[in-house]
Amino acid sequence: MMMAGLLALQACKIENDIPYPIVEGNIESFEVEGQCAAPGGTGTQAQINKSDRTVTLYVDDTVDLTTLRVTRFTVSEGAKILADEAACVDVEKFPSEGFEKPGNTEDTRVDFSRPVSFILQTYQDYKWTVTVNQIIEREIDVMGQIRSVVDVENRIAIIYVAPDQDLSNIQVNTMNLGGASGTVTPEPSTVHDFSRPQKFQVSRGWEETAQEWTVYVYHTEEDATSSEAFARTTSATISGTVQGGKTPVVEYKKSGASGWTPVADVQVNGTRYTAELTGLSGATAYSYRVSVDGVAGEEQTFTTAPATQIENGGLDDWWSETTQGGRNLWHPVAQGATPFWTTGNKGATTIADSNTVPTEETCDGNGRAALLQTKWLTMKLAAGNLFIGDFEVDGTHGVLTLGREFEAFPSALRMHVKYETSTINHSSSDRDDWDYMKGRNDTCHVYIALTTEKVVIRTRNFDVFDKKGPSVVAYGEYQSGVNVTGSERNGYAQVDVDLEYYRTDVAPKYLIIVCSSSKYGNLFTGGDGSRLWLDNFELIYE
Repeated sequence: MMMAGLLALQACKIENDIPYPIVEGNIESFEVEGQCAAPGGTGTQAQINKSDRTVTLYVDDTVDLTTLRVTRFTVSEGAKILADEAACVDVEKFPSEGFEKPGNTEDTRVDFSRPVSFILQTYQDYKWTVTVNQIIEREIDVMGQIRSVVDVENRIAIIYVAPDQDLSNIQVNTMNLGGASGTVTPEPSTVHDFSRPQKFQVSRGWEETAQEWTVYVYHTEEDATSSEAFARTTSATISGTVQGGKTPVVEYKKSGASGWTPVADVQVNGTRYTAELTGLSGATAYSYRVSVDGVAGEEQTFTTAPATQIENGGLDDWWSETTQGGRNLWHPVAQGATPFWTTGNKGATTIADSNTVPTEETCDGNGRAALLQTKWLTMKLAAGNLFIGDFEVDGTHGVLTLGREFEAFPSALRMHVKYETSTINHSSSDRDDWDYMKGRNDTCHVYIALTTEKVVIRTRNFDVFDKKGPSVVAYGEYQSGVNVTGSERNGYAQVDVDLEYYRTDVAPKYLIIVCSSSKYGNLFTGGDGSRLWLDNFELIYE
């Protein structure tokens, strides 16, 4: 009997020593009222960083940051939400489950005037930080304006105008002291005499009461005209300031040439102007000048970015090594060379053969091409993949670090493609909601992105590439859910993927290209037997 008791105690001890499973608590989506795109960006969705456990988003000037309503807050399965008591208007009523547009949004109001922490509880606690940035654009534009200064804290605006501007007869075009959605009384365009300070009642978009602002207008001897160039590979943007009411003339030429070419269309908005130069040559020095009222400004220069091509773009260079299990691990790089492309073969060959391999079935009969194959590898589906970056094994998952250094501005990606689809017969064992995909045609997927940062994809977290993320400068993609053949040798088709530039004022730092024989292969969903051939990648500059 005593022995049975001891065994029971030991069994209890063993039970208590078993560690809790690691189930990460992640924020999947987060939305608030008034959500908008970041300055210079396009998509309005929040930027969710699962590595740092941070959420960053932007709101417009229609909402009060101190009582901002959360309208969507979804989390990973099984996670509970613990809200910050100090930040929530009513923390006891803030939902502990993920939600989308709850019936009573009063219960989800939070003070986001500073970053707010949320704890997601699974078997462990995961602290997330949500930062909301409000965009209030206060624009001032008056005739003869050189520049303006807005002091929000003291509610003062100072406008500097040209020396010949009559202060008693100022024409106000725009004076949004409360932001684009705010109200200014009296209507600024009806006030002309600024020989003395003028008072205005200003309220922001969410305010019912107004505050008094004082506006001063002074003369200045400053030169109103300034300019700067942002050069790409085949184009450039000249932008700067000009005196209110003036339209500058922008001219350019190759450095050392004799004749100037005027830009036909110069866009002026208040005291800002932009001019787009197109048809330029890569890696070439140019001169430009800006003239106002027939007076030419100082000649300045810029140099366009080179028309850089993709390393091993022909996919001719490969080498293989034998793993401890006796399998061939193929690498898309010459032996001993620094890798540019890589694959997930390092993960596949832990249990099977490489599923991205070289082939002599090329589009032009020369060298090699890449063959990407979707296969069931004992425990999980593995899509053939090829991408620019690095790969590391994480158990039965992978960590992809996408991107290599790159500073050019291509207009398109050209490649040669052949594809054999199959019926999707496997979906993620960890995601029951993906079963609806079964029975559909599998889809190949190739995307290209220019970014300011490398991007880390963890298949364990079901990460996907955010094509509208804040670091993305340009993006383009190709996909097909049917067989693809063409007139090129061995049935290849030439495909051009146009790049859409979300920003034209930021230089990319990294090039990303990702190719997969199954679009949702990183979520272990696809058709066993799908095959994608790829050859001769080339960047187009037009």
